[in-house]
Amino acid sequence: MPENRRQSANPPLAGLGRLIADATERYFPDAFVFALAAVILAFIGGMLVGEQPGKLVMEFGESFWGLVPFTMQMALVIIGGFVVASSPPLSRTIRALSGIPKTARGAVAFVAFFAMASSMISWGLSLVFTGFLVREVTRRVEGVDYRAVGAAAYLGLGSVWALGFSSSAALMQATRSSIPPALLPTTGVIPLTETILLWQNLTFAAILIAVSVAIAYYSCPRPEDARTAQQMGVRFESPAAEAKDSATPAERLGDSPVWGVTVGLLLVTYLVFVCREKGLTAALDLNNFNLAFLGAGLILHGRPRSFLSAVARAVPATSGVLIQFPFYAGIFGIISNTAIASVLAGWFVKISTPGTFPLLVALYSAVLGIFVPSGGGKWILEAPYVMASANTWQIHLGWTVQIYNAAEALPNLINPFWMLPLMGILNVKARDLAGYSILQLLFHAPIVFLLAWLFAGTLSYHPPVIP
Repeated sequence: MPENRRQSANPPLAGLGRLIADATERYFPDAFVFALAAVILAFIGGMLVGEQPGKLVMEFGESFWGLVPFTMQMALVIIGGFVVASSPPLSRTIRALSGIPKTARGAVAFVAFFAMASSMISWGLSLVFTGFLVREVTRRVEGVDYRAVGAAAYLGLGSVWALGFSSSAALMQATRSSIPPALLPTTGVIPLTETILLWQNLTFAAILIAVSVAIAYYSCPRPEDARTAQQMGVRFESPAAEAKDSATPAERLGDSPVWGVTVGLLLVTYLVFVCREKGLTAALDLNNFNLAFLGAGLILHGRPRSFLSAVARAVPATSGVLIQFPFYAGIFGIISNTAIASVLAGWFVKISTPGTFPLLVALYSAVLGIFVPSGGGKWILEAPYVMASANTWQIHLGWTVQIYNAAEALPNLINPFWMLPLMGILNVKARDLAGYSILQLLFHAPIVFLLAWLFAGTLSYHPPVIP
């Protein structure tokens, strides 16, 4: 009875959450429309700073296919995660985890925590595994608002992922061979102990996780007010049944676990060699991440037929990534290869001071992230003048990277770009997730700006170190 009374009480943030979610469900554009609008805004911005329309058109077209390798990597993040998560052992693990929460609010808070905690290890792991966790949770717990729990699953990408081990900027700055030669004298090599392993950074992440879980919990609508997956018309395929027995010798040969397990072990062995040779942090890149998941998928599924069945079910979830990434590559070209970049750089250096520097880095990184939603690619664009200013004002270089990382995640809460993999897994549109993501953004933005500025005063400057 006490639990039922608490569950039926009106949560303090539930009204605001529902209001924003209802509004975005009606007015928030589809992710593809958002991408097309961003192209037009970047084009207009280029003309406002004096670029010729012809040059903007050329830069857009010539950059259009610049993210093809990255697009393939992202598609494989989804496929690899789907294959692993749908394997029998991981499916049992996810089902066990989904049995932990017993109430709607508890389910949303649990998903939020799981999403953020796992994103500190890998954002790809966070998106895919938490997406499958949502699917199981909504089957088990009645009255869960599907928009709220879907947005909770996205919190890893919208809050703390770049403060963890998959931070593109931190990993690049820790690896000399990954730093562009022209940038190396400005930044030096910055070890992870000066970025993501700083106590300031870990405290930053812990605060964001605690606040986000609390917001997710208290903004979850009552079961009687919730929009469930069934009410939204969302249906999931049942887990694939065990493949039927092979009828012919050829089918039995092709269904033998020897092939998949052997090749999977070869891939895993390769990763062990790479980690021993380069070190774990240097080996953490998208290619090796995908290789690990495909190798694990082969081992966990055993039979090739089971593995390929999981791949086939994963492919539809990649459609948004495949069609939209080229448009974002064009936007990146418009900004980075025209006067827009130099105008932004000049503005940044001109108005920054030692006191305002952390706040300006955060603001600039967040705003630019709306148009260039790529943590690693955007860092290459920003780093030359941001880090030069950090040297000028003698701000801790590693903390400057972490200010960028924390602020760079903020636009993810409203930009559908990184929602695409999760949208495919959950069978939703961006507008279904945006409402509760925007609610989180209202709290995240002031916290990120405050902590970025506050912790900057606790660290001393050290000149760039080039080993």
